[in-house]
Amino acid sequence: MSDEFQSSKPIYMQIADKIIIDIVRGKQKFGDKMPSVREMAVQMGVNPNTVQRTYSELERMGIVETRRGQGTFVVENEQLLNEIKGSLQTEIIKTFVEKMSEMGVTKDQMLACLKLYLEEEQ
Repeated sequence: MSDEFQSSKPIYMQIADKIIIDIVRGKQKFGDKMPSVREMAVQMGVNPNTVQRTYSELERMGIVETRRGQGTFVVENEQLLNEIKGSLQTEIIKTFVEKMSEMGVTKDQMLACLKLYLEEEQ
């Protein structure tokens, strides 16, 4: 099943983001073997070279490791996971605040809207 990709960001980074989110959510656990490059390419509907670049980037970031003859695995590093989770949270909050500010919403209004939204969701 291929995903829809945004033209504003390289596809390999979008795939990396998806994998990182899966790790943060617990869909991919520490020590789990990642799909082979070819399997992932078929799943994502992209060229295997794109997936290889994704895995290389994730390895550079310390999120996965490649074991010769065995494949690519999620590293067992809870501290790294917590750092990534915090970074994602900050990025999402930053985007939210920027978009609300563009609409002229004040910080107090943002907090009130967020509080109201969270109360209604429960």
